[in-house]
Amino acid sequence: MDAPITTENANRNTANRVPKLEMLGISKRFPGVVALDNVDLQLHQGEIIGLIGENGAGKSTLMKILGGIHQPDSGSIGLSGKPVSIHSVRESIDSGIGIIHQELNVLDNIDVAGNVFLGREPTFGGPLRLIDRSAIYAKTEEYLELLRLNVSPRTPLSKLSIAQKQLVEIAKALSLNARILIMDEPTSSLTLSETERLMEITKDLQSRGISIIYITHRLPEIQQLADRVIALRDGKNAGLLSRAEITHDKMVSLMVGRDLSSFYVSHQSGDQTTRFEVRNLRTSERPDSEVSLVIRRGEIVGMAGLIGAGRSELAQAIFGINRLLSGDILLDGREIKIKSPKDAISNGIYLVPEDRRNAGLITGMTVRDNITMPALDRYSSAGIINGKAETAAAKDLCTELRVKTASVETKAANLSGGNQQKVVLAKWLGLNPKLIIFDEPTRGIDVGSKAEIYQLMRRLADRGVAILMISSDMEEILGNSDRVAVMHEGKITGILEREECSEESILHLAVGRSASKSQSLVS
Repeated sequence: MDAPITTENANRNTANRVPKLEMLGISKRFPGVVALDNVDLQLHQGEIIGLIGENGAGKSTLMKILGGIHQPDSGSIGLSGKPVSIHSVRESIDSGIGIIHQELNVLDNIDVAGNVFLGREPTFGGPLRLIDRSAIYAKTEEYLELLRLNVSPRTPLSKLSIAQKQLVEIAKALSLNARILIMDEPTSSLTLSETERLMEITKDLQSRGISIIYITHRLPEIQQLADRVIALRDGKNAGLLSRAEITHDKMVSLMVGRDLSSFYVSHQSGDQTTRFEVRNLRTSERPDSEVSLVIRRGEIVGMAGLIGAGRSELAQAIFGINRLLSGDILLDGREIKIKSPKDAISNGIYLVPEDRRNAGLITGMTVRDNITMPALDRYSSAGIINGKAETAAAKDLCTELRVKTASVETKAANLSGGNQQKVVLAKWLGLNPKLIIFDEPTRGIDVGSKAEIYQLMRRLADRGVAILMISSDMEEILGNSDRVAVMHEGKITGILEREECSEESILHLAVGRSASKSQSLVS
């Protein structure tokens, strides 16, 4: 590893030093899409660059080129002043480049330590090359302690939450002893305390001379960390900000190039009619906790709480994924039985899951197929699908949601994270929703797409749809919710009317304390 330098020195006279990394004129095309068009990026030793841009702007493609996943159509890459060609992931790793991917790149069927050292396991026994599991567990434990991830290295990854899996991904990158570290949405599934810890770790890595490209849609993190900001828009360089110039408004202006003054849309409906209700609900995951909840017609109820509070488990129970032990579910005053997702869908109850890639989409299928799959009976007669009607419906929904795709025949796997999320939404909008549960609706999504999704949620509410929005983003909760329900250890600890909502009052309930101004959820 290069000699340690201080943050102050890293920011001094960077223009006069040979860049640690230099990417010049990078261009990349995919079928029907220009992903990158003559993009430049420089990174100096011990510098943190904030790389920003909307989904589809080219950030991830640029980093995949640096990581050896894609090859550029044109342009050059230099490391410490020497030209290099990176043709594979192994060559990227050998060049001292580590990547924390936006989408989890872990294996559920092996343990934590196996994921951290996958393909790099220490061995003994000479030519026998026996894996030294004691060494793997001991080294992994060091990284878990650094990240304050309180699990055993022997824990199967399938037992961990998404937030914990994200920390394992970070531990894997740190174990590479990288000199250049790419962090692509590293905090998208982390709690506030976990995010703060990662900020500390990032600063510590910088102080040891590690150069970092930090990609996130959480702009306050960029303001806190970045020495410079590089913005991409539509696959091109959109601008550069020095440390002194980094503000929220300037970053948004570079990324979006349009007015986002109506980021959050105020609620207009005064309808107090109950649309959805659960009474004394107990699930197989939380058999000792009962939940009662009311959502009115046209209301957005935000559900806050720390990771592990049971919010996603409740959502999955309502949607029929998790088994219900007892309790009642009512829709428009009528009791319904939900034993499977099919039952939920037939009653107009839909879930937009937290893990959109693995639970919300079939990524190997086209955008059209993903959108129309839940309602194929609408596009078929006598068992024969009307392809023209199916394609037309998919195109209309893509236009309404501004899905950036070359064609509805594009595979969902080839879309950016924000556009994948819009496809998940589109498949439900083609039906007749009465309740939509949004679980972390904007995780890993850019500021422009966030605004569009928030506006869509409000339009749905204005049509009388009841919305339950589960989110770990405090700003999202405060900006969109008509009321906020807070969970702790499988129970709802209170509800706050809009005028009562603040970060302090929500966190107070999230840690299990009672609130003087909380009301019953059954109203």
